[in-house]
This record gives sequence, structure tokens and C-alpha cells, in this order.
Amino acid sequence: MCDELECVFSKLEKIVDKVKFYNGDFLRTWDYTKEELDAVLLTARALEILYKRNISCSVFDGSSAVSIFRDQSTRTRSSFASATALLGLKTLDMDETKSQVAHGETVRETAAMLSFMTEVIGIRDDLFIGEGHRYQTEVANTCKECFKEGILPQPPAVVNLQCDEDHPTQALADLSHLIDYFGGVENLKGKKVAMTWAYSPSYGKPLSVPQAIVALLTRYGMDVTLAHPEGYDLIPEIVEVAKKNAAEAGCKFEITHDMKEAFKDADVVYPKSWAPIPVMQERIALLRKGAASKDALKELDKRAIETSKKYMDWHCTEDMMKLTKDGKALYMHCLPADITGVSCEHGEVTAAVFDKYKTQTYKEAGHKPYVIAAMILLCRFPNVLNTLRMILKRNAPRCFSK
Repeated sequence: MCDELECVFSKLEKIVDKVKFYNGDFLRTWDYTKEELDAVLLTARALEILYKRNISCSVFDGSSAVSIFRDQSTRTRSSFASATALLGLKTLDMDETKSQVAHGETVRETAAMLSFMTEVIGIRDDLFIGEGHRYQTEVANTCKECFKEGILPQPPAVVNLQCDEDHPTQALADLSHLIDYFGGVENLKGKKVAMTWAYSPSYGKPLSVPQAIVALLTRYGMDVTLAHPEGYDLIPEIVEVAKKNAAEAGCKFEITHDMKEAFKDADVVYPKSWAPIPVMQERIALLRKGAASKDALKELDKRAIETSKKYMDWHCTEDMMKLTKDGKALYMHCLPADITGVSCEHGEVTAAVFDKYKTQTYKEAGHKPYVIAAMILLCRFPNVLNTLRMILKRNAPRCFSK
């Protein structure tokens, strides 16, 4: 049996010539080939092994990374900072309220000014449907244009840290966890995943996590059941992506309005709240009106919360978990979960269920820094396998022993 790292290298060697990330970006999983997604997973695994072996993965010196978070974040913000530190980059966390963006600076100008000595720009822009992916694309295109015009020494990679359509770093971290949990990517095919809506007193959560999950896991042959109350649909175009992926992978993609039906015989459950699209669109329109819309926003909040209360029984409980395969399905969540009796009066999951699986959810989250670092490596180096082998050959200690 080969060394685990050499096994990863062997798998990468078979696909590396098909990977076309160099001088590009990572925006949505469905923009890339299966081999390219495999390369992200394998590179992330290699980086994790190297880190645990106390081998420095620093490949940059004197370059920067920029993060732009247009929404609150704990895990993804810290994961991006950890990923860039792992690779030797210094991270600038941009606060738009302290920049000229607040005074009308354009997206193009912001992108150019941030990119002079920058290897990667990580962006979270998930609040406004129809805008997040468009904003990230405009930043990426501007950087490439500035490079072609000789303004920048290289086009920094733009990495999607969550947009209105996809959350690729989360979904690929989740997939990495599933691969570990089930003992290999080959063991995922045919496993049933219940991606379900769940009640939360915080109604305005983005749609990008469930969209990311249904679009990615179908690509890897998992039977995905999407469950939500009527009116809580995902963006139709992304549902079509999931259907297409399932057809190509020879697996199932089903939609139901019954949480119990989704949980029945599931190998994995992912109960997660998200907002109705019409409510998100109405909220966007009101936010653009500024202070004049404060009363209208309060009324919208009240109305949306009252509507969601009709579905408080969409709740991941111990009885619900008994419906799963042998009553032992893996519980997953992107965190933070709304835990009944802990973080809220009534939420997505009971304390008993969450406590049983908290170690697994923490392991799930632990893959994200490596996934982000893998995306950066693939976008900045022409042959990631050669880069990884050079890191191993250098064998510099990450932390000097005492």
C-alpha cells in the first residue's frame, strides 16, 4: 500500500493535464469539469497531509491576498485567512465602509486598486439575488483586462467565498467530509442525501448553501432529495443544473414538500433554513431605498417571520433522525446552526441531535481552509502537482520543534 500523500499525487497525475485553472478564477462549481473539481479535492487533501506532517506549504513571499466580505462571516472569513497564511500570503480584510466605495467608487476601480501586488481576491456577496455572482464576475474580468493592458503584473485569482448562487468552498468542504466519512469518493454513489429546509427564527438566510449542495453532490452520484415548504423554492436555473448533473451521473434528484419523506432512509441529512425568493427580492428593493424604507423593512420582517412559523414542524429532532437509514444518518450543517433551547427558543435542530454530531460538524468545517488554499494554488500555478512535489522536496518545517 502506497504512502497516503503519494496515493494523492498518483491520482492527481492522471488528471493534472486536464486542469485549466491557471490564471483563472473559482466562481461556481458547475463552471468547471469533473476533473477540475477532483483536482481541488485532491490538492486540498495533499495540503492537509503536509500540514499535519509539519511541512511548510508557503509558496509566496511578499504578495498579498484581499478579502471582501459584504455579509457577516466567522468560519469562511477565518478559513480564508488561514488558507492564505498557509501559503505565505498576507491578508488585507477590506471594510467597504472605510473605503472610497462608500463615496461611489466603481467596482472596476476597486478591483484595479486592490490588485497591484495581490495573488487572490476572496469575495462573499450573498445577500442580493441576481447581484453576487455578477459582482464577482465583474471583479474577475476587470483584473484580467488590467493585466492585458500592462497595469498589473498578474491577474489575481477571484475565489467565490459565497455568492447569491453558489457557496463552492462550503460545498467542496462538505464533499471532502463525506469522502472521509464514507471511506472514499467511490463509496458516495447511491447514498441518499436529504437537503431540507428547516425552521429558523432568522428568516433571511441566503439560498446559496442548498443550491451549492444539490448542484455538487449530484455530480458525484449521490441521490439527492431537496425538501422545502411550498414557496421556498431555489433559483430555477440551479435546480436545472442539479437535474442535469443527476442525469449525467446516473443518480436521483427529487423534490418534495415533505421533510419526513426526505429523511426516510437517508444516509445524510442537511436541515438548513433559507428565505423565500420573493421575500429576498422585496427586501433588496427596500434596502436600496435606505433610511426611508425602515418601517417597510420592519413590516416585511414581521410578515416573513409569521409565514415561516407555519412550518415550525420542519425541525430536525431525534424522532426525525429515526426515519433515516438504520436511524444513523450523518447530520451536516454549514454552521452556525440554530439550536433549539440553546441559540434560540425554536430552531433548525434540537440540542440532543446537534450535540451527538457536533464533532462531525466541526470536522466538516475543518476542511474549508484546505479547499480554499487548493483553489488558490490551482489558479496561481500552472502545474499544481509539480508545486506540491517541490513543497515536499523542500521539506521545510512549518513549526520548529522545541
